[in-house]
Amino acid sequence: MKISIGAFDAATRTVAVTFEHDGVRHERAVNACLDAKGGYDATATAARVDEVGRGVEYKIAAGVIAATVTPPSSSNADDSSARLANDRRV
Repeated sequence: MKISIGAFDAATRTVAVTFEHDGVRHERAVNACLDAKGGYDATATAARVDEVGRGVEYKIAAGVIAATVTPPSSSNADDSSARLANDRRV
């Protein structure tokens, strides 16, 4: 399991995390850990992210979290939206 921890977001008290395992990439926010003074604790947060990662790895193995397929973009989508808008003007 490859884990990448992003920057701490003070507003949400989370870190953005990317988990990669067996060809599956899963991104989510994880609650950060704070120290006694309310500051960001990077060491404790990394331990927390590892705990979450074990659950993510299990879910990937079980098929609960799977790779998503992004449909190809089509320039026709814009044309069809314009046609629908024109059809509604009748």
